[in-house]
Amino acid sequence: MSVTIYGIKNCDTMKKARAWLEARGVDYRFHDYRAEGLDAATLAGWSDALGWEKLLNKSSATFRGLADADKGDLDGNKAATLMLAEPTMIKRPVLDVDGTYAVGFRADVYEALFST
Repeated sequence: MSVTIYGIKNCDTMKKARAWLEARGVDYRFHDYRAEGLDAATLAGWSDALGWEKLLNKSSATFRGLADADKGDLDGNKAATLMLAEPTMIKRPVLDVDGTYAVGFRADVYEALFST
């Protein structure tokens, strides 16, 4: 089983998700997209599977700090451009379990992913 968790190191939700994985002995790779970046193909895969609306964190300080023109008339392409330029606008964490994705941390969702 291949497990990768994407996010940023100091995020509280990331810490909860990583603690959950570690408590259950799940071997995973952590990808810090603030430090390591994020490529367009990976983001496109997430968007195809989940929808860009689920990925874009409109409550993030980075998004709220954008000019109104940048926040308006959002579509998939514009959202992808914003998220690639500022990955902190992506909801965290994004969990990839053998190509099945989950966004955010909910213990019940993680439990379901790892129960199969």
